[in-house]
Amino acid sequence: MSAEGTTVDMKDVELTEVEPTEKEKEVEPTEVEQEKVVEPTKVEQENEVELTEKEQEKQPMTGGGEAANGEAASTPAAENGNGTVKVLLPEEETVAKFTGLSKEELLRVAGTPGWVRTRCALLALFWLGWLGMLAGAVIIILQAPRCRTPPAVSWWNQGPLYQIGDVQAFADNLPGVQQKVSQLAKLKLKGLVLGPVHVAPEDQPQRLDFHNISPDVGNLRQFRDLLQAVHKKNMFLVLDLTPNYHGNQPWYSNITVTTVAEELKSALMFWLKEGVDGVLLAGVEQVMAAEPSLWADIRAIVQNRSDDVDSKKVLVGVTDGGSAPGVSALLGSSGVDLLLSDVLRSTAADATERAQSVQLLVAAHPQGRLAWNLGGRSQGHLASLVGSSGVKGHQLLLFTLPGTPVFNYGDEIGLLDQETTFPTMLWDSSPEAEQELNGTAKEDREWRSSVLQAFRGLSELRGAEPALLYGDLLLLHNASSSLAYARVWDQSARFLAAFNWGSEEEGVALDLDLSHPLLGPEGVVVMATGAGAQGPGAAGPGAAVALEAVRLGPGQALLIRVPYRG
Repeated sequence: MSAEGTTVDMKDVELTEVEPTEKEKEVEPTEVEQEKVVEPTKVEQENEVELTEKEQEKQPMTGGGEAANGEAASTPAAENGNGTVKVLLPEEETVAKFTGLSKEELLRVAGTPGWVRTRCALLALFWLGWLGMLAGAVIIILQAPRCRTPPAVSWWNQGPLYQIGDVQAFADNLPGVQQKVSQLAKLKLKGLVLGPVHVAPEDQPQRLDFHNISPDVGNLRQFRDLLQAVHKKNMFLVLDLTPNYHGNQPWYSNITVTTVAEELKSALMFWLKEGVDGVLLAGVEQVMAAEPSLWADIRAIVQNRSDDVDSKKVLVGVTDGGSAPGVSALLGSSGVDLLLSDVLRSTAADATERAQSVQLLVAAHPQGRLAWNLGGRSQGHLASLVGSSGVKGHQLLLFTLPGTPVFNYGDEIGLLDQETTFPTMLWDSSPEAEQELNGTAKEDREWRSSVLQAFRGLSELRGAEPALLYGDLLLLHNASSSLAYARVWDQSARFLAAFNWGSEEEGVALDLDLSHPLLGPEGVVVMATGAGAQGPGAAGPGAAVALEAVRLGPGQALLIRVPYRG
């Protein structure tokens, strides 16, 4: 066979032992040299890969190069005499791993003088740093402005009181009132002033019965159900026990005051035991003048039952007086917790006198004893006293003065008197009935809805802001038809209320400088009422306003939130 292009089939080749040539014999190692040959290590032996004869047959063999000239091609593998090929694989490199110092080594190093000094220095630095941070914290606390401790606030100072002077006009009877409790709770009211509901024929003291409820409105069991429903909504119930509430003289006459007051004492014990949270009495000056000792007993029965602010019983007095000095004197001498009066109404024509009256009462008495109201059993409702356009502005006034705001039922929707000071309450009708309303009726309903929304917003804001709950009063502006003041408490947001009571027809817009060192340079309008709120240059809710140039349109009221700036 020729060498060119010829492939040898290993199956046809028989491997035979070949005698070494003379040249190969010359290079054979001597016996001594053979002893010097280093035997392969165990690892090398384990790494040998033996190719069996059968596996060699599978290896391809091609002619060419020196193989074609009859010379075997050189390979790095060594051949044994039996035809097996041993291939030596290199050992895997060993990666050195750091195992750290042993315990003995660590102890030996830790005891050296250098490490001892280093540890002492680090420990000293740690404690010096810690003491420095402690000293810095103490300095910051001492130099920081002190927070004022909030005053103790009785439950009747925490939200508005809501008078239901005529149960039948409000909701027919006591069960009807109970059905409205959930709706009233949405107004963020703190207490309901109910009644009177006891049996008291007009000007007939001999038929007076404090202990029984008039059958026209319900019975004792229904009253208890109502009381329970009110308490479940985290509200309180004050019972009006004015003796002759259908007549002109609340205590009948001076001749009967002693007898009636004695009957009232036992009635107070009865109703307070039933769980009512306070009592309202009209004509307090009459019983005080006639029977001072009996009045002292009445006060003690109501006011000395508990010292806890959430379980105290409130004694509310009512007077027809409107003079600020007279109201202030009666509040001091009577000892009532709250006194309703005409002090805001009697000076409504002159904002200057109104501001002076407010300042006198705020300076003479703690805020917790001040109550502000416009209207009542004999005076009527807010909308009838100030006009529909002034309802929101006067709601703003009552909610932002320091003290407890008191409203009549229906004032939250601008209810108007209708030949009586106890008009029928208006409730939302069904959707089907609303669709049948004409244009005027729909406009009236939309207006009542806007008044209700303003009432809810102010009530919620007052309950959430410390400045409106118990903040100081800061008078900023006082004129014949305009008033502006701020409520400020410690580091809380400030609130500025401004009023222009000039009529929308004859009044003029006012540009007022209401800046003050305790206020920031500007604020954000929370509420704007009246037609002036849409006038030229007027600021609406959400708008930023510079306090040095506040514009008030005719008949407009503004409530501005001023952030605290330390």
